[in-house]
Amino acid sequence: MERNALVSIQILPKTPNGEDVIPYVDRAIEIIRNSGVRHLVGPLETTMEGELGRLLGIVQEMNEEMVRLGAPSVISQVKIYYDPAGGASMDRLLAKYPRA
Repeated sequence: MERNALVSIQILPKTPNGEDVIPYVDRAIEIIRNSGVRHLVGPLETTMEGELGRLLGIVQEMNEEMVRLGAPSVISQVKIYYDPAGGASMDRLLAKYPRA
């Protein structure tokens, strides 16, 4: 599988009646898990590793699911690292930092 990108996303759905966003965020993370792409869940964002087009498709699916669940709007803060020649790897970028 080609891994030319890292995409980090923080999804912030507006909930219909001001409910807690955590169940929505949990569902968004479930979409990432079910996609089969390598990912790392962090306290403020989740990072995915894979082919850029596929990762952006997952971002789209997450946003559409938030609306399907009742969110009238969604803010997605997305960061993209794209390296089509050398490939993108969380392991390589984090290698010099000790794991907590």
